[in-house]
Amino acid sequence: MSDPIRVPVALGTQSYDVVIGAGVRRMLPDVVARLSPGRIAIVTARRPSMLPPLGAETKVIEVEEGEHWKTLSTVEDLCRAFARHGLHRGDLVVSCGGGSVSDTVGLAASLYHRGLAVVHLPTSLLAQVDASVGGKTAVNLPEGKNLVGAYWQPAAVLCDTDFLRSLPKRELLSGYGEIARCHFIGAGDLRRLPLEAQIAAGVRLKAAVVAKDERDTGPRHLLNYGHTLGHALEIASDFALRHGEAVAVGTVFAGELAGLLGRIPADRVAEHREVVSHYGLDCDLPSGVSPDRLLLLMGRDKKASGRGLSFVLDGPEGPELVIDVPPAKVRGALDSMIHPRRLEGVTRE
Repeated sequence: MSDPIRVPVALGTQSYDVVIGAGVRRMLPDVVARLSPGRIAIVTARRPSMLPPLGAETKVIEVEEGEHWKTLSTVEDLCRAFARHGLHRGDLVVSCGGGSVSDTVGLAASLYHRGLAVVHLPTSLLAQVDASVGGKTAVNLPEGKNLVGAYWQPAAVLCDTDFLRSLPKRELLSGYGEIARCHFIGAGDLRRLPLEAQIAAGVRLKAAVVAKDERDTGPRHLLNYGHTLGHALEIASDFALRHGEAVAVGTVFAGELAGLLGRIPADRVAEHREVVSHYGLDCDLPSGVSPDRLLLLMGRDKKASGRGLSFVLDGPEGPELVIDVPPAKVRGALDSMIHPRRLEGVTRE
């Protein structure tokens, strides 16, 4: 194992490291020894044999993953499994899987006995660059994405890039949707960097923002760039669109809307499409999704201000939260992105 990259998330007594590199899952026994749990529950969407033995009484819970799995009933199932294994405060939960796994397991860990330590081993690019870091945990409701959640920081995050070697191409592209978004919120141009460096840049950016605003009351809004439309697209497509694919379209939309509002010039609007296209992602709104439906869903988004539609948008001073955006401008940006591509062609494989 070559020297891994360590990115600290500075949150006082809740501080932890995100470790990025090939083979870093082998560091898990040392993390466990530091935490000294009596029992461990491993919730994994990968083969249990892919993880090292941990030297404590361990229950392995094998799960599926995906947005349809992110529900309150899943959280209940996990908590009941923790209870059957005899977990108590001071024990440990380990998640191993993509972003839906870290989101759901993190929420279950935050609730069971009012909080158990959790360690994340993200196995998708999207989870490594974004979902597993920062302490946001949540599940979906039929009315919207990530509407029920809690802030619960992990004890450690181990981003083993070896996991990415077996990812289907589409899952890898989904992760690049989050990397493309980072271009416009302070990470700079990551297009020519090696993958590990791209992951580390995204994590450093998120760690710096979270350290300033753990509870999403100020600067953390920047991390939602592209996500308001992205979440609406996921729901409208019944999650046929991957999260990163939807965020990529949402990122292009953010550029189009900022341009219509006179916040950025035409070349900066075009740059949104150029960056997203570079990573091999679609820039257009799927024609099978109704703009009216998207407007309704965006109004329900958990980041809505209560004073109309709100978006994080680029501008002369950089990205910022813009509230009470006129619906006509939002509709105009959506209309500018319509392209004849049928959503039925987007499969979940």
